[in-house]
Amino acid sequence: MRCIAESLPSILSAPPRGPPPVHLREFEARDLETIASIVEEALHERYEPSLYLSLSEPWPEGFLVAAEPSEHPAGFLLGVSQVEREGRVLMFAVHRNWRSQGIGAFLMDEFLRRAHARGLHRATLEVRVSNASAIRFYTRYGFSVIDLLRGYYSDGENGYQMARDLP
Repeated sequence: MRCIAESLPSILSAPPRGPPPVHLREFEARDLETIASIVEEALHERYEPSLYLSLSEPWPEGFLVAAEPSEHPAGFLLGVSQVEREGRVLMFAVHRNWRSQGIGAFLMDEFLRRAHARGLHRATLEVRVSNASAIRFYTRYGFSVIDLLRGYYSDGENGYQMARDLP
């Protein structure tokens, strides 16, 4: 199957850089306000704080936070495993002030490592059809579009479901 992102313009390769200026840790309740703010700004969605807490319970190691030295979240990846042998990136965003510093790659690398270590065989996610940069990012990680999700987002925008096998 041909991935829709193949027809998008490619990005210039950036020179290799050192690790991003954050460290990874698991989600903590004190992160709620900041993560909700990042979700609203980056993903254009708003959720009840209790949702983050309930989603983190079954697989706490799947809810990753990229924290500044002050422990303030700069980005996060909320991964869940609701289908047998499958990990799903449910939410994933980096605060606008921290983008283009390798934080997204740092989070995705660790999520895929943890999913594999958990014995999962596949990873899935959803992305807005209008989010060309995210589609390119996911394509670089081996994700391919497998379905069109009509009216998937709360504002009615369509989404793509993307998936990849885990080694």
